[in-house]
Amino acid sequence: MKVKEIKDILDANVLCGEDKLEEECLSGCGCDLMSDVLAFSKVKMALLTGLTNPHVVRTGEMLDVVVIIFVRGKVPSEEIVELAKERDIAILTTNFTLYEACGELYKHGLPGRVRV
Repeated sequence: MKVKEIKDILDANVLCGEDKLEEECLSGCGCDLMSDVLAFSKVKMALLTGLTNPHVVRTGEMLDVVVIIFVRGKVPSEEIVELAKERDIAILTTNFTLYEACGELYKHGLPGRVRV
């Protein structure tokens, strides 16, 4: 699923990474515990979270995160947006809850993990 499809499905705003809208995401992960995200490394992942701190971007950098989606209308600080730009990670915000956003993306075909 392309980032632009995620944006449309979640009626999300792009805070950075407009050039990443054509990038493919092969899986999604919804979590507020970054240690759990690290435990389930994925390929070309969309990360959905309600946390708005720099650790989210740093976790995304360690994994193959294409886009971070902040849920519940949360807007990260400019520091976090700048960090994501430096790390070449797109940032979206949506008013969906974490549960709803994950459900919508799963319903539209984004798996929770890539099956091999």
